[in-house]
Amino acid sequence: MRANTQQGGTALQEGRTCSTRRRLATLATCNLNQWALDFGGNLQRVIDSITEAKQRGARYRGGPELELPAYGCEDHFQELDTVEHSWECVAELLRGGHTQDILCDVGMPVIHRGVRYNCRIFLLNGKVLFIRPKLAMADDGNYRESRYFKSWKRAREVEDHGLPPEIREVTGQRTCPLGDAALALNDAVLAAETCEELFTPAAPHIALALSGVEIITNGSGSHHQLRKLHQRLDLIKSGTAKAGGVYLYANQQGCDGNRLYYDGCACIAINGQLVAQGSQFAVSDVEVVTATVDLDEVVSYRGAVSSLQEQASSAPRVPTIDVDFNLCCQDETGVIPNGPIKPRYHVPEEEIALGPACWLWDYLRRSGASGFLLPLSGGADSSAVAAIVGSMCQQVVTAVEAGDEKVEADARRVGQFSASESMGTAHELAGRLLTTVYMGTVNSGKETQDRAASLAQQVGADHLDVKIDTVVDAMAMLLSTIVGRTPRFRADGGTMAENLALQNIQARLRMVLAFFLAQLRPWSRGRSGFLLVLGTANVDECLRGYLTKYDCSSADLNPIGAISKNDLRKFLVWAAKNLGYSELIRVQAAPPTAELEPVRENVAAQLDEVDMGMTYEELGIYGRLRKIGRCGPVSMFRRLLVEWQGRYPPSLIAERVKQFFKFYSMNRHKTTTLTPSYHAESYSPDDNRFDHRPFLYNVSWPWQFRSIDVIASRCE
Repeated sequence: MRANTQQGGTALQEGRTCSTRRRLATLATCNLNQWALDFGGNLQRVIDSITEAKQRGARYRGGPELELPAYGCEDHFQELDTVEHSWECVAELLRGGHTQDILCDVGMPVIHRGVRYNCRIFLLNGKVLFIRPKLAMADDGNYRESRYFKSWKRAREVEDHGLPPEIREVTGQRTCPLGDAALALNDAVLAAETCEELFTPAAPHIALALSGVEIITNGSGSHHQLRKLHQRLDLIKSGTAKAGGVYLYANQQGCDGNRLYYDGCACIAINGQLVAQGSQFAVSDVEVVTATVDLDEVVSYRGAVSSLQEQASSAPRVPTIDVDFNLCCQDETGVIPNGPIKPRYHVPEEEIALGPACWLWDYLRRSGASGFLLPLSGGADSSAVAAIVGSMCQQVVTAVEAGDEKVEADARRVGQFSASESMGTAHELAGRLLTTVYMGTVNSGKETQDRAASLAQQVGADHLDVKIDTVVDAMAMLLSTIVGRTPRFRADGGTMAENLALQNIQARLRMVLAFFLAQLRPWSRGRSGFLLVLGTANVDECLRGYLTKYDCSSADLNPIGAISKNDLRKFLVWAAKNLGYSELIRVQAAPPTAELEPVRENVAAQLDEVDMGMTYEELGIYGRLRKIGRCGPVSMFRRLLVEWQGRYPPSLIAERVKQFFKFYSMNRHKTTTLTPSYHAESYSPDDNRFDHRPFLYNVSWPWQFRSIDVIASRCE
């Protein structure tokens, strides 16, 4: 192999297209459930994917971004150990013969001339062919790539990279090419881009296509977000529709150690049409997606577009690395190219059922826990979490029935099944993995108690029903002995301070009892281990601060912490029909209430939206304008003047905007302690990772609110 900086792929194509034999290539991409720093496990999953790709006749296999250490290592990328262990994994791939007769494209960090790069490593027949560093960093939202890596800035340049001793020992190579180039194989030209580059305005795949590259691969670490998949597939289809070519997309799939769920959907497209697509959500560790494509269709497609030909004729050449390897099938007998397929999309309600469930499964099986404990109030939020755990159990049982031995082994270990015991149904598995507890007080209603018990029975959970009044009363009595006064609820003539304190102590005691039970419920059932406590605060309540700090929203994990109330309500209806939990219809129909204040004849029942002073629908609007629309108080008011024209007068819109920012800023400190949540929504207020803003504000916003009042008076 050698670097050829003068010649692009076009000249190579001219010789091939004169052949009478079609250029049919079977290519493989994959979804891998990697885990940060689990080098042994990550390597084995890479090997399994290569083995399966070979079995399907593929001559190329592409994998996810940074798949050897896993994408989510974060600050561990700054440790030399992470790079060293990644190279050790590469040595194992080369030494074990896994790259024999198959071009392998693997993701890992590389240090070149003292700079750490996020790279694709091309391996073939026991050799390192080429290292391609990432050209554009992902630095917004959940991503901080520039904290760990730098982009390769020398476009269309290649230089020698000194290989580490463990690779020299295996391959006999001292160096290999590193830089921005393509691989010129005997019968095809192939190049890579990495994750974020697909989303950039000047995407590399366009320049590569104009330079004659026929196959473009993308190793990605892209997380799930509700309604996001359309954007990803649209970019892949539109890119290959404009410039022609084959595009292979690989991705992680699963939780690799933090709040994100990487949602797979490995796929293959050619000339603007999808020809293969993997699953978006799954509990399995390895999924290989293959397709056979006709590369001459790429040449024909590009030749039929005059403007493409015109631009390609003057496009700068991409350097190529000559590789003596045939990618295409040598025997075409019985080989048929894949035809177009329609993209498969899940509706948002189904995404909620599948994504957080798979995230919970990964966390459960890798944490050493024996199951989950869920404070189940009978309300919409906690009921949605119960349904998500039920969905998890259904997916696990389905995978076991399909013959996934790894999933079955994990389920047996976590559920503590004996060798002779059958796992049974999803309902029976839930009895092993989920304990629900209704923690009622004198302020709780019989309806919520009944709904909680009924739903727990439908899911199959181990359900407990307890009253915590004695503990609450003991705390109130203890306070009385300390301060000499007894607090009263508002309904009984108490002040706002007393009323809030009495509500909060109920919520906080539920948290204490939840963790106490989580530690000892397995013991009380004659089992070992501990349970993970699940939180149940939705994204709108977190944004508004409508929760008690360190109450039962404080937990180990929160699968709905970045899902809006409106989406959860729709999910409940969907889950009642599609997951078989009919009780959710009754849950969805009930008005949201915290049930923390006593019910009196002369006092209206406590309702969430009344307490908050705004509806959940409005909260979703405020949240999206604040984060996605990047609006401060004044710009939000201006936007709502247009959006709510005819709905509210300007003065009332002004009051609502001011009320939102007052409570948002007043309660922002609560986001510093939010339970780690599954990231599903782009207006999540998660202070620990996604939403970096102050938590001490001047809550009266004097300058901003004065500007709003001036604008409102002019409009009036």
